[in-house]
Amino acid sequence: MENEREVSLLKKVYYEDCPGCKIEKRKDSDDSIPWKTLASIWIIVLCTALPSSSLFPFLYFMIRDFHIAEQEGDVGYYAGSAYMFGRAMTSVIWGKLADRYGRKPIIIIGTIAVVIFNTMFGLSVNFWMAVLARFLLGSLCGILGPAKGSSFFTYEQAYVSEVCREDHQAVAMSMITTAWGIGLIIGPALGGLLSQPAEKYPQIFSQESLFGRFPYFLPCLVTSVFAAVNTVGSFWLPESLHMHKSKNLSRDDSYEALEAANEKEIEGQADKSAKSLYRNWPLMSSIIVYCIFSLHDMAYTEVFSLWAVSPRKLGGLSFSSEDVGVILSITGFGMMVFQLILYPYMNKLFGPVMFARICGALSIPLLQSYPFLALFSGLSLSILLNSASMIKNCLSICIITSIFILQNQAVDQDQRGAANGLSMTAMSLFKAIGPASGGALLSWSEKRQDASFLPGTHMVFFLLNVVELVGVVLTFKPLLVERKD
Repeated sequence: MENEREVSLLKKVYYEDCPGCKIEKRKDSDDSIPWKTLASIWIIVLCTALPSSSLFPFLYFMIRDFHIAEQEGDVGYYAGSAYMFGRAMTSVIWGKLADRYGRKPIIIIGTIAVVIFNTMFGLSVNFWMAVLARFLLGSLCGILGPAKGSSFFTYEQAYVSEVCREDHQAVAMSMITTAWGIGLIIGPALGGLLSQPAEKYPQIFSQESLFGRFPYFLPCLVTSVFAAVNTVGSFWLPESLHMHKSKNLSRDDSYEALEAANEKEIEGQADKSAKSLYRNWPLMSSIIVYCIFSLHDMAYTEVFSLWAVSPRKLGGLSFSSEDVGVILSITGFGMMVFQLILYPYMNKLFGPVMFARICGALSIPLLQSYPFLALFSGLSLSILLNSASMIKNCLSICIITSIFILQNQAVDQDQRGAANGLSMTAMSLFKAIGPASGGALLSWSEKRQDASFLPGTHMVFFLLNVVELVGVVLTFKPLLVERKD
């Protein structure tokens, strides 16, 4: 009799009308990898990565064509990041909505936002319309969470962890990071090759056509069409959130009742322990370092694209948007290969703290050599610039990934969600000011061509290195503490 009661208590209950229970039942009865669902998420991640990476090759030319800058050297001042500000303001809200109403509705809303506001951005007739479109895209695209080390996604991570068994988590996360890497390759290529089509392909597009009057609409249109297809496909995506309708519990539901009571107790403990996150120095120190390096990376990304297309007389390279797109695509491919193949070995060899410190130190002389690349031309410039860009971005992604590992090691499992939310909010604010500050510093430095100390663009790369050096210094004890237990 006692044994029968124990079996009854240990029997897991699935609610037939709960989508989360359906996922759990499939996971318990089928140990195969849900490739169909993972493929859908892979495409959705790619869809959300394209709007954030496709505009960099033509951003300089778009702002220039708005004629808001009084002179060519002022273009960088206006290349801010309304997209990142929008994400910073609403990421917590979208997270709460996803936890309450499910992952699927938030994914659908996000893809619809890409369709509407990415199209609006391509059809912008003035600077402020473009800023508004990017801000609304960042605010309403709840799919793409702020970058987190090697995992660039918040809700996709939660989703794949819920639809996959524990022994399949590595495969699922690898697919997400691979999708982001592919986005870094395709996005800049789309922006570089398809922007200003009437100038690049006059035999196909005339100046009087829609794409001639809106020279940056074609890459946005391609991304929006892709997002529209994703929106339709997302309706067939299975929901993973548990939604149990209220009902009277019977004896057969005793396991679920005990589990619910236990969950309430755990939630109470989590709320109580969350207050101690601010006193968790291993966590807080890693968040501070993370914010500094994120600020550097976002400012560098903006400076690189603007510097590459700036005129030679201002210390730039006079590249076209197509040239920048090709460079960023090659860089994205190199990052993806390095992250999947070499990073795990290097991290195991040096440890996350030492590896981040080494990568930061190596980045400083490499970045300070960038202004000297303007002395080269032709094939030698192409080889040197592609190599420098690939190495610099690989070093950056290694730093961020290592710090992300430290953050997750700094807290127990019941505090990990709150810790990631805290880190996400702080990092979003730093990333939001990165592009604006980077563009402003570039414009200021380009006006210092005759200065005796760090003339021209030497100054902007020096200031970027100051931020990088601060990040490296913060990796030493007692400024950064690694949790050992």
